[in-house]
Amino acid sequence: MQSRLFEIIYYLLDKPGVTAGELSARFEVSQRTIYRDIDALSAAGIPVYAKQGKGGGIFLLEDFVLNKAMLSKREMDEILMGLQSLGAAGYENSLLHKMGAFFRETQSWVSVDFSGWSAQGKLTFYTVKEAILARNVLVFAYYGASGASERRHVEPLQLVFKSRSWYMLGFCRNRNDYRVFRLSRMKHVEQTEETFERALPAEETITSAPAVVKNMAFTLKVAGELAYRVYDEFEPEQVQRQEDGSFLVRACYPAGEWVYGYILSYGAGAEVLEPKEMREQVRRRVNGMAGVYR
Repeated sequence: MQSRLFEIIYYLLDKPGVTAGELSARFEVSQRTIYRDIDALSAAGIPVYAKQGKGGGIFLLEDFVLNKAMLSKREMDEILMGLQSLGAAGYENSLLHKMGAFFRETQSWVSVDFSGWSAQGKLTFYTVKEAILARNVLVFAYYGASGASERRHVEPLQLVFKSRSWYMLGFCRNRNDYRVFRLSRMKHVEQTEETFERALPAEETITSAPAVVKNMAFTLKVAGELAYRVYDEFEPEQVQRQEDGSFLVRACYPAGEWVYGYILSYGAGAEVLEPKEMREQVRRRVNGMAGVYR
């Protein structure tokens, strides 16, 4: 109940004059419960009142100021973490700084930075973010798994951080359908002045957007001196430590040339044990590389 009361206050701050019916639908409780909540808020000293007739509804006094004493220390910490996450995603403005100053009583205990080390990667991220907020069409070259590039015109709808990578969900005008784009494969990104009205459908997410992806299951033997990569890049249930100090890793990733590049990034520290087809493909690539340096 306390959580709902707090949410009602924020809802009234954002939308003064809502009806009990609207609040009832919003919080999925009866109107009688809403009226009891309003009475409880009033008894707690919150200046909330109901106005009858045309233009009526439930209001807070216009000069009402939220008192942080209403929040527990844990709730303030959670709000601070949310604000820092927004800042890490590039959403910085004076309001966030004011809210942070309002809630901050102790030294910040977490620092969040989702961006990579590449300056170009950060520029792409901020361009996409600005286009989403301004509802501007993006134009960019997109490199597929095969390495081929294609110029795309996309209505950007959502940024998603998933499995250590940033993605953009948008409506691709080239394909006339929703598509997911990995930011690291988006090059020469331009934010146009053309605007769009399309909103993100409720059923569209990064997991439901159309994509047919074949997965590749494989087993690697990784040298013990590369333990830092094993622990950074694989889940504990995928890893088995061997008596000689090496690691047996069983993984399943989306198929593509990138998988071979990833495995080869381990150099002589990783060996594909199975499947035989992948082992053969890696062997061919290693022989090809050796031929280049003869």
